Amino acid sequence: MNDKDKIMTLEEVAEYLRVKPQTIYTWAQEKKIPAAKLGKEWRFKKSMIDKWFLESMDKKFRKYE
Repeated sequence: MNDKDKIMTLEEVAEYLRVKPQTIYTWAQEKKIPAAKLGKEWRFKKSMIDKWFLESMDKKFRKYE
């Protein structure tokens, strides 16, 4: 599996973004972060998280990509 196609758990996304799992849970519930709820579990596609993160970056810093 290509790294960009990786499906991540809530805990993996929290670790990746260096925030608390509760923050990711809240963002997912409020539709502030791209996520899919499968049963009772949230899942995230790494490529979508990366794109979301870059789009969340202040425009003046995007030139450093």
